[in-house]
Amino acid sequence: MILTLLFVTLSYLILIGGFIIGFNKVSTFILGDVPAKTKFSIVIPFRNEAEHLPQLLQSVLALHYPKHLFEIIFVDDDSNDNSVTIIQNTLNSAQTPINSKIHFQLISNAKKSNSPKKTAITSAIKIAKHPWIITTDADCQLPKFWLDSFNEYILKHNPVCIAAPVTYSTTSTFLNLFQTLDILSLQGASIGGFGLKKRFMCNGANFAYKKATFNAVNGFNGNTKIASGDDIFLLEKIAKAQPNQVHYLKCEKAIVKTHAQPNWTLLIAQRMRWAAKTSAYSNVFGKLTGLVVLLTNALILIGLILAIIGVINFKSLFYMGFIKFNIDFYLLYITASFYKQKAILKSYILGFLVYPFFSVYVACISMFSGYTWKGRQFKK
Repeated sequence: MILTLLFVTLSYLILIGGFIIGFNKVSTFILGDVPAKTKFSIVIPFRNEAEHLPQLLQSVLALHYPKHLFEIIFVDDDSNDNSVTIIQNTLNSAQTPINSKIHFQLISNAKKSNSPKKTAITSAIKIAKHPWIITTDADCQLPKFWLDSFNEYILKHNPVCIAAPVTYSTTSTFLNLFQTLDILSLQGASIGGFGLKKRFMCNGANFAYKKATFNAVNGFNGNTKIASGDDIFLLEKIAKAQPNQVHYLKCEKAIVKTHAQPNWTLLIAQRMRWAAKTSAYSNVFGKLTGLVVLLTNALILIGLILAIIGVINFKSLFYMGFIKFNIDFYLLYITASFYKQKAILKSYILGFLVYPFFSVYVACISMFSGYTWKGRQFKK
């Protein structure tokens, strides 16, 4: 057992250490004063988001980018609240002289499927007028210079696909801080993967690609039986086809903020939805990363039980926990520094103690159970 603990701990140390090195290899992009030229189609699928849409719409109206260079396509995925009315009323009332060139469309999802979000995005892309697609979510807030950041990066680096940063808006509750620590760890690993040229993760709340590239890789074909993964599976396909033109926009002005889940039940359902797509990964590095992280957290719990009953001594478990504690903290520290969210690190100790129980629980139940998301049942 001691040798197993040693091997897994060493593997985890190398993995997270690699992400730290990769994170620092991705240069921070500083926004300059480059003229706006790139044309974007912003795709926003939504289902029952009446609570969050006003904030999103206000951030859309506040975008600094010239209005005639972008369009917004909202895709209603069978909402039964007043989301549609909110969008129509807000954007119609915004058609003042200063905003007269805002172009938006509101369409319904083309058909029902096992993967409604992928279907919604595909429906929007079919009618998109512009060469660049950017996806975000209806519960997000967009930064003022969001499109300016993408425009300048595209003009300087000529990518075909760009992943970009996402975090949560923070409150003082432990649940919120726990989720923010979690998403920052995922973002740190994502950026680190790009720095290591192992592009295995991104977030569809801030993801851009050329429409021609989407069509060239046949969009989401091959992944439509899985409810989630509109971001990761597409990233995999594009990275395989054009690896040198898939980039990460590590820019403070491009950070999109979204909302953490309001309770533990919804958080677990969300994580089960994320976990449901792991069996379909074709990215070996992504699978290995997930395995090492899960084994490390599981062994901490197993080691705790074995130490309590006297099979191993607590000193071995302490060394494993000490190594994990410090390497995790360093990755979180550099990530939180970039996101200007270092204040959340005050919750790191408690979050570190809770996380192994949370992650192993989600992994176990996701193997045997479906989940409910936005009023829909999804089977395993």
